[in-house]
Amino acid sequence: MATVPECEGHWRRSGGWDSMRRMDWMPLLSTLAGAAIGIAATLIADRNRWRREEARHALEVRRAVYTAYASALKDAGEEIRAVALGDHMSESARDAAVREAFRGTGLHTASEQLWLVGPPLVVAAGNEAFHSLRQMRDAYARGVAVGSAEDTAFIQQRRTAMAQMRRRMREDLGIGPLGIE
Repeated sequence: MATVPECEGHWRRSGGWDSMRRMDWMPLLSTLAGAAIGIAATLIADRNRWRREEARHALEVRRAVYTAYASALKDAGEEIRAVALGDHMSESARDAAVREAFRGTGLHTASEQLWLVGPPLVVAAGNEAFHSLRQMRDAYARGVAVGSAEDTAFIQQRRTAMAQMRRRMREDLGIGPLGIE
């Protein structure tokens, strides 16, 4: 007669499959449920952390773009004003100098960045500020004198547009109003 290996004999003596059927499954199911809940909670926490980091990064990108755009607008305004104050031999020379000063500030690049990352209200306000500055550029190119009544109207329009743009940018960044513009 063949002998039964020691472990198989133990299996038979302990009840075999019958005892497996009678085994209490609750501890095993509780462990599995706890593991599933733990894994799900970890995944949810990781996802939420990732979203917060993405939102923080997007905010920093917008802050950098807004700063670059507002600075480029200000630089372009200063440049075209400086050119308008200078002496030019001809009307065409003044026109070319004013337009070159406007182009040389990087405003067009900053504008495209704003259009790519800014929300619609900020882009609209930024576009309005851009157009007000461009009207001033065209006036200086035509020969409007710095300090004239026409120049004062352009400056006021530009200041209003810039204040509105900054207000929209600050709102988007979650920064309260300055109250000084």
